[in-house]
Amino acid sequence: MSTALHFTKGHGTGNDFVLFADPDGTIVLDADALAGIADRHFGVGADGVIRAVKSSKLDVGAEALAENPDAEWFMDYHNADGSPAEMCGNGIRVFGLFLIENRLVKLPVGASMVVGTRGGVRTLTRTADGFETDLGPFVVLDAEAIVSAKNLAVDRPGLPVGVGNPHVVVALADDDELDALDLSEAPVVTPTPPEGANVEFVVPSEPLVVDGIGRIRMRVHERGSGETLSCGTGAAAAALAIRYWAGANAPDVWRVEVPGGVVGVRVLEKGDGQHVALSGPAELVYSGDLTI
Repeated sequence: MSTALHFTKGHGTGNDFVLFADPDGTIVLDADALAGIADRHFGVGADGVIRAVKSSKLDVGAEALAENPDAEWFMDYHNADGSPAEMCGNGIRVFGLFLIENRLVKLPVGASMVVGTRGGVRTLTRTADGFETDLGPFVVLDAEAIVSAKNLAVDRPGLPVGVGNPHVVVALADDDELDALDLSEAPVVTPTPPEGANVEFVVPSEPLVVDGIGRIRMRVHERGSGETLSCGTGAAAAALAIRYWAGANAPDVWRVEVPGGVVGVRVLEKGDGQHVALSGPAELVYSGDLTI
């Protein structure tokens, strides 16, 4: 049986997605179908696929509603290989714009909404030039992983960081070392994270801090998607790692340069502790129809 799908292509700093609306949760696509949509040669092509569905129509959405009854919409996100992911920092901005442009929500500049994800409920605020997402509490683990990657001459230590999904951040010496990496192959992390991890390679700018803002440059290999032009939660994890290494006087606001552009990261004080927020642009590129 075939499924007709009206979709929209969008991106946040080059991290691209195929989005479709399924408010009542009636469209069921397996991992192969989702991977086919994301395939850059035989499908639409994307780093991931996002379904906009009412939280009340999903089993996993019940958890979001229990956390916050206002989480009407759930961002059902899958990686390019069809595997589900907890969260996507760039994807949630594009998701918000998709809901607005399709008149599924009203969100004027300055207003916020809550969105259900597998990583928990997230607050999305519309800004004058995009969106900012409160990614919630974060965890910087007092542990060390060893990371090897193609064209990285010597294995490096990596810092595990949790931002609703797992990351391992590796600091490199300079831009030449970062540019030389071949991330067409997945980096190897030892010990192997039980759920896998995105791996970020980061170079601090010189000077690191200008006008109170930390500055870093990053490339990333995302589990289930490969190297992407940007990773929102990865940018947050990278900034948090450099902040951790820099010590007590490190800034709370960061500018993260990724191959697809620039995103902002800031650490917030909340009632339940420190949160990390991610800001950046979102763009919808085109819409079309598929038969699957």
